[in-house]
Amino acid sequence: MDDKLVWVWAMLILYIIYCFWWGLKGFFSEKTASGYGIAGRSIPFAAFLMAATAASFSGWTFIGHPGLIWKAGLAYAFASFYVLTIPITGAFFAKRNWLMGKRYGFITPGDMFAYYYNNESVRWLTVLAAFLYSIFYSGLQLIAAAKLFYWVAGVPETIGLWFMAFIVWFYVVTGGLKASTWVGVLQFLLLVGGIILLGVFVIIDPLFGGWSGFSASVMKLDSKLLEVPRVINFGLGGGWTAMMILTYMFALMGIQSSPAFTLWNFGIKSPKPLAWQQVFMSTFVVGLALFFFTAFQGMGAKVLQLAGQLAPKVDGDVVPMLMTKFLPGWALGLCFLGAIAAIHSTAAPYIGTGGTIIQRDVWWRFVRKQAGSHKEQIWTNRIFATLLTLAAVIVSLTASDAIVMIGGFATAFGTIMYLLLLGVHWGFKFPSIGATLGMIAAIAACFLTYYTYKYPLSMHTAFWGIAVGLAVAYLCRGLGFKDSEETIARQAEVRAWLDSIDGPSESGKKWRSAMKFVVPIWYFMALGPGIMLGNKGISIAGFPPIWSWQIIWWIIGIVVMWALCFKAEMSTTSAEQIRRADVETMDVTKESDETVVKK
Repeated sequence: MDDKLVWVWAMLILYIIYCFWWGLKGFFSEKTASGYGIAGRSIPFAAFLMAATAASFSGWTFIGHPGLIWKAGLAYAFASFYVLTIPITGAFFAKRNWLMGKRYGFITPGDMFAYYYNNESVRWLTVLAAFLYSIFYSGLQLIAAAKLFYWVAGVPETIGLWFMAFIVWFYVVTGGLKASTWVGVLQFLLLVGGIILLGVFVIIDPLFGGWSGFSASVMKLDSKLLEVPRVINFGLGGGWTAMMILTYMFALMGIQSSPAFTLWNFGIKSPKPLAWQQVFMSTFVVGLALFFFTAFQGMGAKVLQLAGQLAPKVDGDVVPMLMTKFLPGWALGLCFLGAIAAIHSTAAPYIGTGGTIIQRDVWWRFVRKQAGSHKEQIWTNRIFATLLTLAAVIVSLTASDAIVMIGGFATAFGTIMYLLLLGVHWGFKFPSIGATLGMIAAIAACFLTYYTYKYPLSMHTAFWGIAVGLAVAYLCRGLGFKDSEETIARQAEVRAWLDSIDGPSESGKKWRSAMKFVVPIWYFMALGPGIMLGNKGISIAGFPPIWSWQIIWWIIGIVVMWALCFKAEMSTTSAEQIRRADVETMDVTKESDETVVKK
């Protein structure tokens, strides 16, 4: 066997042992439905900090992101701003998800939405959104894994897909959310390390001769690879226009508003890590990797292709080809493991949480009529997670679109959850029937603007989904639909409690008022029509103008996220808030029909 392959297989075996150990540990220790499904609300600070970050950025980032930069140029590199737009969603909702879970005992997001809107139909729609998100998003991870395994180890794509699916399936179904989280800690380190490692080896290779040679080569590329083409396209599609970039970021904001992340928020021990995950781990650490090292890979691949030294056929080929071309054995093994870890870091929690949501919200509530033991719930949860894994594999085997575009379609089903979350957490006023019909319309709009009329006005599916959903919800209000007295009273109680426990200080109010202007301005300049100024802007340290524009607004974005999460108090909590959340409980969710005796 080739020395490089020895490194690859040796590191993969060690990784599998680590994953299986956590899975088996959970298999023998988790005895309750909430222990298996939401880790007993005990996920600690450091584990969530790294695992949630890894789950947000995944194999899509590791393999698909450089591939689309190779294909579309630096216009697509604006997608690196999801290091800010993903955690901005977390800043809006994550802390309040935790508070609601603590007070009312919610296990699934369906529990929360059905309670607040006093309507079981929104539970079913949440299950549908979670199912669609899970199979498409996990499916794209497996596509990336199969391509990687083929290029690096020569394993046929179908066999590699099933093998990688088996690994993630095993530790998810055996260990539950806690196992996925602790495996995610290692996966975060491998993900970020692998991206940086490959980018460094591309830059320092004699083919480029360091940054100056690389920069000179990039500057000679066709201008269409170094600029955003236009603000908007009046028609269908139209490439990476400013409006596509902006609305594509709406899709990626859906990652942390997805049912999976809401359930994960219920599972953390304390909301203390939220602000640090959003500002430091996501915006700064992953931002550093993406704005520099994934762009090094993507633009480097384009230079090599034009020089006849690399011949990718599709976006998913780029990173595996770079790995086998530039990396020595030990680095290839580490980078391969980083990519596999990135892929699993997302597939695992989405398959696991999807299984929990289907089991709790469909099987346990409606089939078993809330009459199932903890043991039964855990095993049926494992069955549903298995079925989701099979569905994701089928998606992988039949998908033909670019990896990142499949991902964007998947995350649109997270973006439309804004409709329900805005009502629960921030009191957006539309009737319960509006929430139901709005979600139905949003799901329909997502399919219509992806499969039938793709990207009208060069605006992404996620934009059309949430826009149509909100329009329908507020139309119901405008037509005079009213909620029952019980629903009105229930929502008033939730509003009063959230306002009392999570009201900002006087300083926080001032910062929030400022952020209402600062955040939209940042979006306009960093992601919206303002980016057209970057086409002919300044060049810094050899970076093309549009790349320099991205780096400048990333740095500004770090400050914006710090102000939003810490100074405006969107993600911070006090000891008094945590104390109140612990004692002011009003459990409205039945967990099981049996009591588990503690050891």
